[in-house]
Amino acid sequence: MINNSTSKKARTRIILESFCVFFIAISPFLYKVYDYLPTDPSAVISILGIKISNNGFSDVSTYFWFVISKIIPLYLLILWFMTAKNWWYHIIIIPIAMYAFQLFEVLFDSDDVIDTENIWWVIPICMVVIPIVYFIRIKLYDRYVHGIDIEAMEKELHILKKKQKEKETKEYKEELSSEEDIYKKYSWSEIINRKLSTHNLEKYFRGFQNTLNNW
Repeated sequence: MINNSTSKKARTRIILESFCVFFIAISPFLYKVYDYLPTDPSAVISILGIKISNNGFSDVSTYFWFVISKIIPLYLLILWFMTAKNWWYHIIIIPIAMYAFQLFEVLFDSDDVIDTENIWWVIPICMVVIPIVYFIRIKLYDRYVHGIDIEAMEKELHILKKKQKEKETKEYKEELSSEEDIYKKYSWSEIINRKLSTHNLEKYFRGFQNTLNNW
């Protein structure tokens, strides 16, 4: 059962990787498709029942050249993003978004001007992706260059806070029990004198100061 499952996963992976290799290999030939398309300005071609005109370009050949010059880098970058194992692979999203917006503008925008305004569409993506990649870079640099393990430090800090809280809880319970004994043993006037003594006031002040420091 385990061997069948492993064999199926391996077969699926090989098929997917074969498709990736195939599309990477044919990219130079796919780019040259426009050479075989008509250069007549009024020509219209049909692909899988879809009629394609020049879409505002001088002819169908030029239109295809421009579209293919966006599609090929786009799918190559997507394949790179899906197979990359580098820590910075998220940054590939930015050129992917750039080519995707440019392709969208070519196919669907009615304006005669192209590759102009789409740069502003990429800026919000840059504002999200770049800080993420920079944060990952800082963590890796601190861990492997400076030898600072952030996760270990956070774990140790959590343990110290937990111990400090347990200690304060224990001291508070002991203080309550001692106060109960004081109330049983001394009169109210004696209790007030003990509470307002210089030693106790200094103790309360130090406790308050330690609480502020912890915050």
